[in-house]
Amino acid sequence: MKIELMNYDIYPKVFPVGKEREFTIKPLGAHAAFKEETYHIRIMPMSHGAFYNYRERKNVFDFYTMPNKNGELCVNFEFPEEGEYSVRLLGADKKLIVKLALYAVEDDLYGKYAYFGDMHMHTCYSDGMEAPDIVAANYRGYGYDFMAITDHRRYYPSLMLINEFKDIPLDMKIYPGEEVQLPCTDVHIVNFGGSFSVNALYAGSPQNAEGTELSRRAMPGAENVPGILTDEEYRGACLEAAEKYDIPDGIEKIDFGSCVWAFDRIREAGGLGIFCHPYWISDVYQVPENFTEYMLTVHPFDAFEVLGGESYYRQNGFQTALYYEMRARGIDFPIVGTTDTHGSMEANPKRLVANTIVFAKENTRDAIVGAVKDGYSVAVDGTCAEKRYVGHFRLIKYACFLVENYFPLHDRLCAREGELMREYALGAEYAAKELSRISRRVPNLRKKYFGF
Repeated sequence: MKIELMNYDIYPKVFPVGKEREFTIKPLGAHAAFKEETYHIRIMPMSHGAFYNYRERKNVFDFYTMPNKNGELCVNFEFPEEGEYSVRLLGADKKLIVKLALYAVEDDLYGKYAYFGDMHMHTCYSDGMEAPDIVAANYRGYGYDFMAITDHRRYYPSLMLINEFKDIPLDMKIYPGEEVQLPCTDVHIVNFGGSFSVNALYAGSPQNAEGTELSRRAMPGAENVPGILTDEEYRGACLEAAEKYDIPDGIEKIDFGSCVWAFDRIREAGGLGIFCHPYWISDVYQVPENFTEYMLTVHPFDAFEVLGGESYYRQNGFQTALYYEMRARGIDFPIVGTTDTHGSMEANPKRLVANTIVFAKENTRDAIVGAVKDGYSVAVDGTCAEKRYVGHFRLIKYACFLVENYFPLHDRLCAREGELMREYALGAEYAAKELSRISRRVPNLRKKYFGF
């Protein structure tokens, strides 16, 4: 966390363009307290160069004010355009006290919160290391606002986790999910948030081998859950799905049809269908390159996992380069970043390899899925301390500001909740009461800094 955030609070941090709003600077401790004198607050947009070099631009705004009765400095300002603004606080002696930052957004982003989370995660019910509740607790401790367990070919572990914490007022939302792996294709697909299992629609799935009860393959109250298909019925459905596309020579028809069929079922379930890690190296690249390029060209999926799983360059680096190359050709599609975690403990250096920031009005399944589909997501590369981002430039700049100025404060609160979730999972009786007591801290922080 930046030292500035430890000594001074500035709020809100996010503002609408073209509307006058007040922001407050509050000292955090007697060592930072303001004197009874006039302070100079200088606001400069980051995007217009230094005012002393570009003098014809409207790139500096000066205000003078004294502390109010609470010892805080307050300024009313109308942000003229979208972007980051540097806020410099100078004392009566004209010396710089602190440099802070604010951000203004257009109407389509104002009213949306930034949620940090993951859509591709494994537990000991497939090839992960830990139990679902421990995975959830650890990742809340790392700052997640949302997550889904997506075990290989199994949906029911995600339901087990949801059920375990259903009586606890968690701010972190736990959604259902699974990694869909079906016959006829080796392409891996994530069903994030779907109200029923897609793996379970195939009779031979491991999900069904371990139990076919509706309670294991669908959320409570799920409507219109499809029936289970025999192998013959499934293959016929895949070939029928393939007929929607003019599949070129060199692309396996039933393989591609299987993907289309799975993505269609995920949409029926209200979930987000994610095309995963084509450049993961499993002896060779998991998905043939011409197959990947065709998939991205016609994009029957809802989102592309542009970052995820591995820290070596070939996977995420190649997928990122291909994403931007496709956009240069005029082909755009939503993206996400994921850990594809198989180990949630701090000892795992890849536990935070990639994640997603979603800009949504609320943290619900429909809002998160809808925001990603509408393009309001950024993939975050966490392989080094200095984050890297993939997505649309406008959203990347906003995400970068939030990671530097908002999420460190957010994550500090999440850490305690993660500890308590782990203690609750391990049977500590007091943990539920304490989680309930502190459950409003992060929502209140969110409202404070986003200003609505």
